[in-house]
Amino acid sequence: MVGSWKRIRNMMLNFGPQHPAAHGVMRLVLHLDGEVVERVDPHIGLLHRGTEKLMEYKTYLQGLPYFDRLDYVSCMAQELAYSLAVEKLIDCEVPLRGKYIRVLFCELTRLLNHLLALTTHALDVGAMSPFLWGFEEREKILEFCERVSGARFHSCFIRPGGVSMEVTSELLKSIKRFSHMFMDRLEEMEEVLTSNRIWKERLVDIGCVTFQEALDYGFSGVMLRCTGVPWDLRASNPYDVYERIKWNIPVSSNGDCYDRYMLRFYEMRESLRIIIECVVWLEMVKGTKYFKDYNIFNDVKVDDWKVSPPFRSDMEDDMEALIHHFKYYSEGVSPFQEEVYSVIESPKGEFGVYLYSEGINIPYRCRIKAPGFLHLQGISKLVEGHMLADLVTVIGTLDLVFGEVDR
Repeated sequence: MVGSWKRIRNMMLNFGPQHPAAHGVMRLVLHLDGEVVERVDPHIGLLHRGTEKLMEYKTYLQGLPYFDRLDYVSCMAQELAYSLAVEKLIDCEVPLRGKYIRVLFCELTRLLNHLLALTTHALDVGAMSPFLWGFEEREKILEFCERVSGARFHSCFIRPGGVSMEVTSELLKSIKRFSHMFMDRLEEMEEVLTSNRIWKERLVDIGCVTFQEALDYGFSGVMLRCTGVPWDLRASNPYDVYERIKWNIPVSSNGDCYDRYMLRFYEMRESLRIIIECVVWLEMVKGTKYFKDYNIFNDVKVDDWKVSPPFRSDMEDDMEALIHHFKYYSEGVSPFQEEVYSVIESPKGEFGVYLYSEGINIPYRCRIKAPGFLHLQGISKLVEGHMLADLVTVIGTLDLVFGEVDR
């Protein structure tokens, strides 16, 4: 009938979890007006393993592998956060060489994370070459992790009291060589993306966030620094040896997807500066005691067998060392009754670990603050008013890994 009213109903659409850009386990319920996104309802629960509850039934050492499996792209960063929390509980100080090794591999982990975030983001938008180039470089970094721990991903290398073993001089030379060559790979990826007209049209002024909105949602890391705030826990609340190393905090002010893309590139360059400085220091300063069985020194972890297990060479000549080794792996440490909170600047933002001890060898409570969980809650605000295709772009710059979101 001419002039009659027509009822218009907005569409509700499931995005994921099967969609490749949803990264396998994220389900979003979209409220659409045509192709314009009006609201996004994130649904989580497809990956839940109850990590925090499982920690209450494990010793402090047995709980360490759970953190490798939270943000499984940034394993050693999660290990460091947990190790710092346990070290606060038992009141121990890690040797300086062990701290430098920790920082070295945490920054290599940052490269691993950002390479995956940037290249898969580019692939989601439509650029395939950076994905292939970036994963070739990731393989080289994963080889370094394998050479130092025997595992590519879930390494359990950074432990309460230090690191599991010394790094060899050959490995340090390989890392230094890689760091100098990696600069050229970054420039190649930037040549393809940064000034590309299509890339800028897809990212500039998309998913904008202001400083106040970032604070309201609890954003951290790149999601906060893209609003003009130079907030980085490595500088504001330094841990291990970050206060001894010179580096800069990349900051931008537009708060859009393009800024977050650029910040991750700049962060990788700063990570390379930190890596090279750590390698130079480790090559210059040698350990104090050499063991014939392994090419390792005893200043990479705490010299206390109740906190860190003895080496194999110690157990060959000392029965007490063998007993300590057995008790450490069977019972673990028993801290004083206390509660601690430790936080680090992980590649995705502020990652925190809360532990409450009742004086026994297992934690009474473990709580984890994951940056991805907070970033996901702001996705509706970021994509409101944008097109459906822009949702994929925003998800890529959030850098979500659901192991830490749905823990």
